[in-house]
Amino acid sequence: MDQEAVKQYYDENAHMEWDRLNKHPFEFIFTTYRMDAYIAPGDKILDIGGGPGRYSIYYAKKNCDVTLVDLSPGNIALAKEKAAENGVTIQMKVGDCLDLDSMDLGMYDHVFLMGPLYHLTEEADRKKAVQLALQHVKPGGNFYGSFILDFAGLIYDLKNGPGYLTEDVKNSLIAQLLDSITNRTSYTGPAFTSVCFINQHQIEPFMKPFGLEKLHLFGQEGILALNENQLKTFPKEEYDLWIELGKKLLDLPEFLAFSEHAMYIGRKPET
Repeated sequence: MDQEAVKQYYDENAHMEWDRLNKHPFEFIFTTYRMDAYIAPGDKILDIGGGPGRYSIYYAKKNCDVTLVDLSPGNIALAKEKAAENGVTIQMKVGDCLDLDSMDLGMYDHVFLMGPLYHLTEEADRKKAVQLALQHVKPGGNFYGSFILDFAGLIYDLKNGPGYLTEDVKNSLIAQLLDSITNRTSYTGPAFTSVCFINQHQIEPFMKPFGLEKLHLFGQEGILALNENQLKTFPKEEYDLWIELGKKLLDLPEFLAFSEHAMYIGRKPET
């Protein structure tokens, strides 16, 4: 990972990152739907790489004890503003997911790693990030890890209209994504920053060595990512029906490629 480039990107785009989940609402809707089943008021949460704090603030408003760590000072500055606007208190630290040992973090009921895994381009660093995060999960607590899927690039080009695919063919991104998809590997290289876009078939093998009990592996946009722009124009009654349908199909593995992001939820053994 080019740490300075990632830090600079989010320092310059903290407000865009905050607004991203308004512009692309399905990720937040389906992700919190799954997480809400496990997270109760009073629970302690560590949000590693949580950006400007959309999920941190959401759970702080549910009376959880939340600590947010992010690489970007710009993200943390905006998170402080948004926490104040929402009347919640969150512990916040500027820090690197690969350097958690240098922070006095303690143990938590839930640990989120919802960003770093698609900025760490070396597999050894991704493994280290998960290992360090798990050191802060209480026995019996839950880990939540997010990935960007390799099919996300195709979804992005398809839903955003003419010109995107043409450009990505010219810069060879599509050829590299197709190689990842067809060979069930992962794409690492340039995108909005240096990235790792993982093949959906690689997620469980990646997570298996950590010894967690798998609770869920689901697409965070459900089946709705491709038609996002159209669905947002639907009347509320029809929109809500699609959300409920998406919830019913959320855990079916055959629909993972319908999403741009995927989340693995695993429980740490009691002993």
